[in-house]
Amino acid sequence: MKKLLMAAAVACVLLVTPHFLRSYGIYLLSAWLVYIIATMGLNLTVGYAGQKSLGHAAFFGIGAYTVAILMKAGISFWLGLPAAAAICFAVGLILGFPALRVQTIYLAFATLGFNTAVWLVMRNEEWLTGGTFGINNIARPQLFGLSLESNLAYYHFVLVVAVLLGALLWGLLRSPWGKAFTALRDNPIRAESLGVDIRSYTLLSFAIGAAYAGVAGALFASLVQFIEPAPFTVLASIMMYLMVVVGGPGYFFGPVLGAAVGVILPEWLRFAQAWYLCVFGAAVVVLMIWLPDGLLSIPDRIRARRQSREASAARAAAARAQVPPRASGAEA
Repeated sequence: MKKLLMAAAVACVLLVTPHFLRSYGIYLLSAWLVYIIATMGLNLTVGYAGQKSLGHAAFFGIGAYTVAILMKAGISFWLGLPAAAAICFAVGLILGFPALRVQTIYLAFATLGFNTAVWLVMRNEEWLTGGTFGINNIARPQLFGLSLESNLAYYHFVLVVAVLLGALLWGLLRSPWGKAFTALRDNPIRAESLGVDIRSYTLLSFAIGAAYAGVAGALFASLVQFIEPAPFTVLASIMMYLMVVVGGPGYFFGPVLGAAVGVILPEWLRFAQAWYLCVFGAAVVVLMIWLPDGLLSIPDRIRARRQSREASAARAAAARAQVPPRASGAEA
C-alpha cells in the first residue's frame, strides 16, 4: 500500500510540476527522463548482469542519428523509433561477444574503444551524419493528429514512454530472465552449473541495454532538434556509468536518482558559477567514498546496521544467561 501511495504521489508531481515551470525547466525535465531511459538499459547491463560497459553513449548516438537521418529522408518518426531500437539491439548483440572472452577492466576498455570508433564515424562521415555541422531541424512527431511540438506536450510524451519502458523492464527483471541476469552477475560459474546459458544472457544484457539507449537517443534527437557528435563521446559514456553507480547499480529506481544527479544537479550548482563543475565533482567523489553502492543503498545500510545491533544485543543477552550465578558467602 505504501509503495502504491508513493508511486501515485510521484506520478502527480511529474504530471503537475511542469505546468509551473518555464520552457527551459520543462526541457530539463524532459532531458532527465531521456537519460533515465538510457541508464535503465545500462543498469540492466552493469547492475543486474554485472558487465562493465563504457560504450553506452555510442548506442545513444546511434539511436539519435538513426531517427534524424530517416526523418531527413522523409520517413516518419514512428518508423524511425523502432528502427533505432532494432539497430541498437543488433549492434549491442555484436558488442556482447567480447564479453564472452574478457571481463572487468578489459571489457570496459573494449567498449570504450567501440564508443571511440562510433564517435569517429559520426564526426568524419559527413555524407551520412553531417560531421561536426550535425543535422538540424529535426521535427517532433505528431500523435493521433496532435502535435508534440511544444515542450510541455513532448515532455508528457517522453514521460509516457519512460513509464512504459520502466514497466517492461520491471516485468523482465521479475521473470526467470531477470533471475538469470542476477545469477550471472553474482557467480557466473555457479549460474552455469545451475543450467543458465551464460553466453546467451551475456549477449542479451548488452542487446537489451543498447535498445533502451537507442530509444532514448531517438527521443533526445527530437527533444533538442539538432544533433552533432559532442553528446556521444566517451565522456558521455562515463557520465552515464556514473549515473548508474551513483543511483545504485542493481536497484530498479537507481537510474531515476542517478540521472537527477547527472542532469539536474549540475544546473542547481550553477550558483557557484565557474566553480560549479568542481563542486559537482567533489560531491560525487564524497558520495562514492561514503556510499559505494549508490544512494539507494542507504535504506539497506541502515537496515543492516540495525540488524547487526539487534544480533549483538541478542548474543550479549544469551551470554549473560549462560553465566552461572556466583556462590553465596554461606555456601563458601
